[in-house]
Amino acid sequence: MNSSYLNSKSTTWTTLRVRDPAASSGMCPLCIEDCPFLCQIALSALRGREALYPAPFLFGLSTAGAVKDYGLDWGHFNFHCEVRGAEGIEPDPDKALFPNVDVTTIAGGIKLRIPVITGALGSTAVAAKYWRSIAIGAALSGIIVTVGENVVGMDPDAIISGGKVVESPALKSRVEAYREFWDGVYGGIAVQTNVEDERLGVDIYALTKLEVDVIERKWGQGAKAIGGEVRISDLDRAIMLKRRGYLVIPDPEDPEVRAAFKMGAIRSFERHSRVGMASREDFLEGIDRLREHGAKHISLKTGAYRPTATAYTLKVASEAKIDYVTFDGCEGGTGMSPVPMMDEMGIPTVYLEAQVLKCLQILGSKGRYIPDIVMAGGFIDETQILKAIAMSNFGDQPYVKAIVIGRAMLTAAMKAEHFVELARKNELPKSFVNIYGDDPEKFFASLPELRAKLGDKVYSIPWGSIGLYSYLEKIRIGLQQLLAGMRKFKLNLASRNDLFALTERAAKATGIPLPEESDIDAIESILLDD
Repeated sequence: MNSSYLNSKSTTWTTLRVRDPAASSGMCPLCIEDCPFLCQIALSALRGREALYPAPFLFGLSTAGAVKDYGLDWGHFNFHCEVRGAEGIEPDPDKALFPNVDVTTIAGGIKLRIPVITGALGSTAVAAKYWRSIAIGAALSGIIVTVGENVVGMDPDAIISGGKVVESPALKSRVEAYREFWDGVYGGIAVQTNVEDERLGVDIYALTKLEVDVIERKWGQGAKAIGGEVRISDLDRAIMLKRRGYLVIPDPEDPEVRAAFKMGAIRSFERHSRVGMASREDFLEGIDRLREHGAKHISLKTGAYRPTATAYTLKVASEAKIDYVTFDGCEGGTGMSPVPMMDEMGIPTVYLEAQVLKCLQILGSKGRYIPDIVMAGGFIDETQILKAIAMSNFGDQPYVKAIVIGRAMLTAAMKAEHFVELARKNELPKSFVNIYGDDPEKFFASLPELRAKLGDKVYSIPWGSIGLYSYLEKIRIGLQQLLAGMRKFKLNLASRNDLFALTERAAKATGIPLPEESDIDAIESILLDD
């Protein structure tokens, strides 16, 4: 696998002069003095540490993820389809119709209308901007929405006394946005807490003052392996965050830094969270404390760490009887993860799930408690979701109950809002107008359905919510169609037998057979059975 992308990445807004970069370095084979292009090396020469991050001038207007090809992804597997019978429904052609497929699930004791949970949307500017769209869309779709880390710490209106939060309008408004359209049956709202949040007492505040049912602990994984990061373009806010205990780079209270900021040499500040240290004793005590304060469901979010860390996480989660654990593969992204870390550090999602499943089988063989599993890391559609769930079912029930979708949620909301804005300005592309029209009430296909459900209240929700609902409806119906093709009419019936690997690497990493190996033992018995 070559590294030709190293010196030119769309995430950092860099490019090359030539089309045939050196395989090992990614540099132009002939680097010339008067080259007008900004490659990764040139950007580093001009902007230093800024070159580590996704284009800073797009912070708050974008999301970023890994660009590297890891040689194994969900596209390396296909589904088997079936022509005989049906499972989970009466094998009657008038009843075995794809809309009758049940794609609901239960993750950590929480019913979900589809097996999806939102990525944790925390203190990044883009998360705050589109929170209401995501929260309402998630509520209407019957899934869990997760408030990410550092929301309280970043809230300029938060009241903090004795180092503990007393009130946070930002967190309160996020919770209320979801509940306004939540049916109280499917989904729920989770509040994620990292080391900064725990110090502020965000978990206890969320449980006792906001009556949140789900608290999600976060181990290490924030901006990948080094904690959450955001970019601040306001000097006074940078100073506030430093005084609240965050690491802010460069130091906004340094006179020279302040002068450089005012003249434009420094355009923004980085706010970093502490990474936290995974301690069994502290973790178990913390879980007991959450339950004492009324937590109904507790989850744990962690990243694409080495296999021994995965084993340790599951051991401690089993001891604490956590409701569900989310493992996030390295393909996923956030608002400000360092680009080299997104591309070069951590276990890719398919490999990570294979390691998780191995650990769960070991725990199960010893009769240990097994939490529900949620996978994350680059998921965007129903094919990936169903493959991850099916791969985890060895014949009883899938270990993986749901999938986290992060960046794609924001993309759905962003694109919906953007196309409405283009319509308002009469700037929609002609090709779009010719096919879908120029009126949002016409080009949102789910609007009539939502209007019938909500009445005139539908006009009080953001267009981004309608976009997210439409996107998730596509996933729901796509899952139904795939499962019907497998003749499995309940989501939890999908299993490893419904998959085959397309490459030897995929087969070796997961134990899923190649096409020529699938059903090999059953073929002869079928042909020779009298």
